[in-house]
Order: sequence, then structure tokens, then C-alpha cells
Amino acid sequence: MSPSFETYLHPTLSNCSITTNPHNMDITAIHQFLTHSTWAAGISRETVQLSITNSLCFGLFKDDKQIGFARLVTDYATFGYLCDVYIVEEWRNHKLSRWLVECCQQHPVTQRLRRIMLVTSTASWLYEKVGYRPVKQENFVWQIVRPDIYKQ
Repeated sequence: MSPSFETYLHPTLSNCSITTNPHNMDITAIHQFLTHSTWAAGISRETVQLSITNSLCFGLFKDDKQIGFARLVTDYATFGYLCDVYIVEEWRNHKLSRWLVECCQQHPVTQRLRRIMLVTSTASWLYEKVGYRPVKQENFVWQIVRPDIYKQ
């Protein structure tokens, strides 16, 4: 099922909006940020494009410039994995991270999911404010890590 496109307007910052329309995403800006991030260093532009095509994405814009992003990997029915959440440096400390995550949670697709997970090593304080809790159950979350996948 393909979701409808949603647009959210910031309640106080003029010309600040979030859209889920994939055609509005600035692939170059997203790739530039992600390739220098701690979690996706070296990721190819093609991989970023493919991940956006196959996910529910939230682009945060000030005027026409993309200043933030979040991606929900989902089956659109029961499960979602929130990832690639960021705000560019010059727009941090304006409470935009929280607004971005809250908009992700308000989307109609997200509202019907039974479980939404994320992985963070730097922003647990943010996610706790909007209802996320750490998984503290032994042998519950498992992973396969291939750290050199982008170094080809």
C-alpha cells in the first residue's frame, strides 16, 4: 500500500515544513549528510536513492532548502524502523528534531504500526521525550553487522 503524501507546517517558524512527498527530497543534500555521518559513512548516492524509494521519508525544509530528514523503513502494516534522522548543524537547537520525530509519529501509516524501533547512540534523550523506551530484554534484538559494505 502506498501512503498518501502528508505536509506539516511548523506552528511558529515561518516557511518551515515537513513533507513525505519523495519527489521533494533533495537526494544530493541527504547523501552529503549521510556519507559524513557516523552511521552511514561512505554510503553511495545510489544506495541513498534506493533507500528513499523503498521507505516512508520525511523531509524537513526551511523555504526550499532541505535542513532535516527522517526515514521509516516499514511494511506499512505492522512494523517500522526509524532511521537516518538528522537536522543540519546550523538548524540544531531550534527544537526541530523533536518536531520532525513527532511528525513521523503523526503520519497515518505510523499510527497503525504495532511496533516502531530505532537505534541511537547519541539522542536517546530526544526519543524518550516522544515515547520511545530502551529494549532491555536479553537476547531480544539481534543483528548482522557488515561494517565494510560501503568500502568497495
